[in-house]
Amino acid sequence: MSMTIDKPFDTSLTKPEDSHYKDFAKQIQDAVEQSYKSLPSYKTGSVNVTGFRPGSTIADYTIIATNSNLDFTSANINLYNILLSKGITVAANGFAQSEQKPLISTSGNLYPQQKLELKCPQSVNRTITWKVNEKDPDSTKYTISEDGGTLTLNSAAYSDHGRYSCIMQTASIPYIQWQDISIEQEPSISVGDNERVFPCDGRTVQLTCYVNADYSVEWVLNGNVQTSEIGSDSITVHHIVPKDNCREEILTCRLKGLPQLLGYSYSTRSVTVKTSTEDFTCQDNTLGFGKTNDMTKGLCENGKEGSITYKCKSNGWAIEQDDCVLKVIKDLESKVQGLAVTAIPQFMAELSNAVEQNNASVTQSAATVKTIVEILSNIADLSKNITHKKPVMESFLNTVDIIVSDNSSKTWNDLNNKNTTGNTSVKLLEAIENISDRLSDVFAVNLSSIHLNRVTIKNSFNQTSQLPSSTTQIVIPNISKPTFITVIFFSKLNDVLPTRNTPNNDNRTSQNRINGDVVVVKVNETINNISFGFDITNTSLGNPQCVFWNFDLDRWDSTGCKVKITGNETDKVTCECNHTTSFSLLMSPFAITDPVKRTALAYITYIGVAISMASLVLCLIIEMIVWKSVTRNDTSYMRHVSIVNIAVSLLIANVCFIIGAAIADQDIKQEQMISVGRCSAVVFFMHFFYLALFFWMLVSALLLLYSTVIVFGQLSRTEMMVIAFTVGYGAPLLIAVITVAFTAGPKNYVSKENACWLNWNPSRALLAFVIPALAIFAFNLMVVIVVVYKMLRRGHGATTQPDEKHVLVVIAKSVAFLTPIFGLTWGFGIGTMVSPDFGIHVVFALLNSLQGFFVLVFGIILDNKVRQYLSRELSLKKLSSTGTRSTSAGASSSRLGFWQRNRNAYHLSNPNTSSGPSS
Repeated sequence: MSMTIDKPFDTSLTKPEDSHYKDFAKQIQDAVEQSYKSLPSYKTGSVNVTGFRPGSTIADYTIIATNSNLDFTSANINLYNILLSKGITVAANGFAQSEQKPLISTSGNLYPQQKLELKCPQSVNRTITWKVNEKDPDSTKYTISEDGGTLTLNSAAYSDHGRYSCIMQTASIPYIQWQDISIEQEPSISVGDNERVFPCDGRTVQLTCYVNADYSVEWVLNGNVQTSEIGSDSITVHHIVPKDNCREEILTCRLKGLPQLLGYSYSTRSVTVKTSTEDFTCQDNTLGFGKTNDMTKGLCENGKEGSITYKCKSNGWAIEQDDCVLKVIKDLESKVQGLAVTAIPQFMAELSNAVEQNNASVTQSAATVKTIVEILSNIADLSKNITHKKPVMESFLNTVDIIVSDNSSKTWNDLNNKNTTGNTSVKLLEAIENISDRLSDVFAVNLSSIHLNRVTIKNSFNQTSQLPSSTTQIVIPNISKPTFITVIFFSKLNDVLPTRNTPNNDNRTSQNRINGDVVVVKVNETINNISFGFDITNTSLGNPQCVFWNFDLDRWDSTGCKVKITGNETDKVTCECNHTTSFSLLMSPFAITDPVKRTALAYITYIGVAISMASLVLCLIIEMIVWKSVTRNDTSYMRHVSIVNIAVSLLIANVCFIIGAAIADQDIKQEQMISVGRCSAVVFFMHFFYLALFFWMLVSALLLLYSTVIVFGQLSRTEMMVIAFTVGYGAPLLIAVITVAFTAGPKNYVSKENACWLNWNPSRALLAFVIPALAIFAFNLMVVIVVVYKMLRRGHGATTQPDEKHVLVVIAKSVAFLTPIFGLTWGFGIGTMVSPDFGIHVVFALLNSLQGFFVLVFGIILDNKVRQYLSRELSLKKLSSTGTRSTSAGASSSRLGFWQRNRNAYHLSNPNTSSGPSS
């Protein structure tokens, strides 16, 4: 029997000797005994908890009964309630009857690339499902027959080993038949370079073949097995090169004693021995002969796997690159590929012991260190759905402590200075951060260069490093509720991590230096401020910066952090970190990194946007009131349609901006990358409605141009509406959808730095907003020039309207009206795109966050007809209310209060009004 318990899987449950295992098993055993004792033919006291498996946590237990045909429904309901009362939640439909029985008929070992076929015993009226290691089988690898009874894996791999379960649903509980299937590791045969040149002089050359554990090999020439010298993990053939009769020969190293595997690609490796009478610079009876700058590959020494690349120089073959990995580490790398999460504690202990026992060899081998980091990264990935206790983390950090020690300085220099390493040091830091998220209980780990402390905190937190010669301190002033915090201090990681502070992957170093400890902090709660006090290890360096590693940008980032020098201290720096979001990020790929300036921009942004949104709401209310009065002719009607849609688009875009800013601030304060999943929808609608704002401004410009310049024919109101809405919403929607289609691939649509907005690096998705915006800006600017020119000419003629006698007044009022409505202020976005200058960002943020206010003032308040209508209506209402008061005091008071409040609100929002052009 088994049941699934809803709780994170704790790897300590896999150790029967662990007290936590015993306590948990005893609770399960007592609850099962209490629930099952009422079953007929049940043998009292026969419950035995046989183990726990990963899943949510699956408990396996056995009972003894004289009758196998039992209905467990009522007993399991009772068991569910008992466990729930103990605080142990069992998953819905979490009970099953399971039995270990063979699912495959194949005898003997299974090897990689062989076909694996499993058959479930058929039963009438039963639905059959399959599980592989408690998960649904991957449909890209496995196929299931139509009746569900056969599961097939056409090409097995070592990582496919584990528990295969066939589940048959019955009327009572599911019946599970399962089998643990093991697949052998793939043999790794190495022979060095597969082509070698030797003189045609009858000399004897040596060809060596290595194979990993549990396999043996043999040399074959023309189908004949060659006499060879056998070593512990290698076999060497002494081959005589032909004399006079120069020809090439192919010798093959193949698996021995496994004829069924000889058809697979991994079963053989060949060396072609070529002969030549030319003169050669480099001569070796194992590596072969070569000319200057020729490259060849040779085998590693005993106890290592991989290859060594040699280059022919004037003095012979010289090592160009050593990719040899300690055999014990290579074996562990192969083992981790198919590692079950239950085996992580034992595996980490093996890795830690292997690294410790081979300390000198490990720290001097870049390839070995890189392989260890890959293993640690895999372990961190495997740990995403489980939790670990102190032993696993202690083994993990002990491994890290050795590979970052002083003895490995040269090794890390080699790794960080070679582009082919794949950012090994960054991958190590990422693995440390990931596994730090998966810890349980409270504990501490103290090593020579690493100190970990995991505690429960409330209200505030203050922690000082316990490392020798380190007083690095962390202070978190305000914590909303009790929570776990994990802090890890590293005194040697500063010599390991790259110092680059630009996203250029080809530039692995910079003039900066990591001048202090490196600290990893994990808090299971949102924190607003955190302070770090660092010792300065090198006082000769100046201009300290507070930085964190930005995994997405692949560099150090100072965003949201500032340096604070305490008193007269020259050997200590305090870093204070918080994060804000600025409106100027909408058009700029640059971020203002100074915390004070970012805070100022944030205040400007949020206050301006609040005023803007209030103004837009008031704008829409006024439009509703005056609509019938000001839309009697087609031109005036279309102008007010444009204003309403500009207001609606900007209002929704500002709401999306506030939501996106809240998401970004929450993620950045937790020192996480911007959440692509949460931001994607916000970014799409923000992109669409900001574009709609611009395109409705374009509609206004086209309407003005049409009314001022075009004199051929007249469009009907319906035709103008169709054109307006097609341009105003159709074009933005098309651009937004195309942007998603072309950039929604792996992490290219949404920015992961500073704001919930379109990506700049590497996809340049931001251009899908910038280019249309600037194009409309340029077009509207030309419209302004044309209209002003027309008005200038009209200003000198007899047709000038009486209220616009002075041409300068006409120009000033026209420009004042057109500039905000047509979005010319967005032209400052050009400056933010090419310069991180603070002043440009301030002007842009100020003007654009207040654009809703500008729409209200220049689009509504300065419209003569709107003002006249509102003034007339207010006067009439006032007179009406006064007359009504003499006959109905109650009604009068109600009306007077309504209009008085509206008038007060109006004057508060618009203290200064002036005349403007009429529609």
